[in-house]
Amino acid sequence: MEDANTRIDTTVAHPARRYNYWLGGKDNFAADRESGDAIAGALPAIRTSAIENRRFLRRAVIHLSRKLGISQFLDIGTGIPSAGNTYEVARAITPDARVVYVDNDPLVLEYSQELVRGSAGAVAYLEADLRDPQRILNDATLRATLDPGRPVGLMLLAVLHFVGDAEHPYRIVKDLVSALPAGSCLVISHATADFMSPETAAAVDEAGTRSGVPSRLRSRAEVARFFEGMSLLPPGVVPTTQWRAAAEPQPRPTPAEAAMYAAAALVR
Repeated sequence: MEDANTRIDTTVAHPARRYNYWLGGKDNFAADRESGDAIAGALPAIRTSAIENRRFLRRAVIHLSRKLGISQFLDIGTGIPSAGNTYEVARAITPDARVVYVDNDPLVLEYSQELVRGSAGAVAYLEADLRDPQRILNDATLRATLDPGRPVGLMLLAVLHFVGDAEHPYRIVKDLVSALPAGSCLVISHATADFMSPETAAAVDEAGTRSGVPSRLRSRAEVARFFEGMSLLPPGVVPTTQWRAAAEPQPRPTPAEAAMYAAAALVR
């Protein structure tokens, strides 16, 4: 079997490793750091944005677990596992929670193996791309880990902005959601330029494209469109810093510092 390390291109930035860099991690390469610094040059609050997205993940998993009784999660675009990941947060509330992680970076696979080995079948990792939802949904490991008859928390955090309009992001989300039973919940965080000046938005776009990690910053209305046909949970589509964040340290970062929207919705 091919070693994942031989398939990692360290000369090209990858979103998972760049995100790890912004969070202060060490599992990244020079290309990831260069890309991260280029974005930070255009948007100095990007590290705050990454941290707040991580906090949103924790609050969302807690809410789905405690309030909605969801005990299994499909986390696509998970990134490199770190403290406070979906499995860790869910299992602290529901000891028999199950999680399937999906990412397209071989390095994530390497770092996920320890988590998988100690999980006794409660957590699994798929090396797959969000752009191929059928590959994910039909995977035997996913089917063996998650019960298709019980609600699932579908986590798409900070990943959809890497799917361009020509790659049909709304169809991808619809395909994934259509496979979930009623009572499931879709959770999304998504980068936005709504709180940026046109000059800043253009600089962020240029920096991402130049470093090989282009993104599509979407408006609030465009993010809300992902939830069509579902029942949005209060407070709706809001900056990550404002989603059920009353218990977080105050004052909260501004929407401009968050630079992301967040929302969750029930699948009917």
